[in-house]
Amino acid sequence: MTFIESIKQKAKQDIKTIILPESEDIRVLKATEKALKEEYAKIILIGNVEEVQNRAKENNVDISNAQIIDPNTSGKYEEYVNLFYELRKNKGITPEDAKKIILEPIYFGMMMLKNGEADGLVSGACHTTANTLRPALQILKTAPGTKLVSAFFTMVVPNCEYGEDDGVFVFGDCGLVENPTADELSEIAISSSKSFEQLTGKESKVALLSYSSHGSAHSELTEKVVEATKLLKEKEPNLKCDGELQLDAAIVPEIAASKAPNSEIQGNANTLIFPDLNAGNIGYKLVQRLGKAEAYGPLCQGIAKPVNDLSRGCNVDDIAGVIAITCVQAQAK
Repeated sequence: MTFIESIKQKAKQDIKTIILPESEDIRVLKATEKALKEEYAKIILIGNVEEVQNRAKENNVDISNAQIIDPNTSGKYEEYVNLFYELRKNKGITPEDAKKIILEPIYFGMMMLKNGEADGLVSGACHTTANTLRPALQILKTAPGTKLVSAFFTMVVPNCEYGEDDGVFVFGDCGLVENPTADELSEIAISSSKSFEQLTGKESKVALLSYSSHGSAHSELTEKVVEATKLLKEKEPNLKCDGELQLDAAIVPEIAASKAPNSEIQGNANTLIFPDLNAGNIGYKLVQRLGKAEAYGPLCQGIAKPVNDLSRGCNVDDIAGVIAITCVQAQAK
C-alpha cells in the first residue's frame, strides 16, 4: 500500500467534511469527484451553484454528491458578517468591509470552519499562500500551545532506499517562514516531527540541515542551525534529532558514519528541517521534479483547525491527496 493509499484508508475510518473554496478551478472539481467516488471525504464547494454545476457538466465531472454553497444566497451570510466584524473591528474593519470580505469564498469557508460546519479547508490551487493563510490566521488563529504557524511538505520518493517506508519524508519549512531564527527553527522541527508521526504512525527522526556537519564549517548560517538543535534538544529531550547536518549525513547511514559518527539518528532521518525558505522551496522542488516524487503541500501546522495550502502547480492527484491528509489531521483534532 502506498503512502497516500494508507492516508485514504485512515480518512475512511472517520469521514470528515472538507471545504474547497476554489470551485472555479477544474482541477478542484476533478479532485472533488475523486474524493467522493473513493468515499474518504465529504466535500463542500463554495461558489455560484449554477456556475459550478455547469462547469462540472461541461467537463464531464460528477460532483453530484458535493454540497455547493453560495455566500450570496446563504442564510449564514449575515451571521458570518457580524462574527467577522467582531473578530476584526479592532484592526479597523468596518461593517461595510465585512460585508464585502465575507462574499469571498475563502473567507466564507473559513467562517464555516470556525463555526464548526466543516472539519478542514484546502485552498491554493489558484491563490497564493498568503491569500490562503491570511484569512486562516485572522479567523481561526493559532492552535493552543503553538508558538509558530509553519508549513511542511510530505514527500513520497519512488524507488528510494532512504526515509521511512522507502521514500517517505516530511520537509519543513518549505512554504511559509522565510528566515526563521534559531528558536523558530526549533519550533518548526517540533511541529514537523509531530506532523510526521500523525500521518505515518512511525517515530520521527529529525535532521536540521546545513552545509556543515558537526562543525565541518563555521559561519553565522551554520551557528543558527547549531543553536536551533541545542534548543530543540532542550525542549524535546525524548525526540530523536541531530544537527547541524549535511543532507547526505542526515539520510545515508554510510556517510553519517564518517561525517557524524556520534549522530543520534545515524543517517536515518525522515524529517528534514531546512534552514530557510530558499533552501526548503528549492529542496522540495528538486526532489519533486528530478526525483519524480509526490509532493503534498504546503501543509500547515499550528493553526487552530486544519487548513492546507496547495502549490499552484498542483495536479488533480495532488489536491485529492491533500484532501485526504486534511481529513486525517481533522481526525486528530
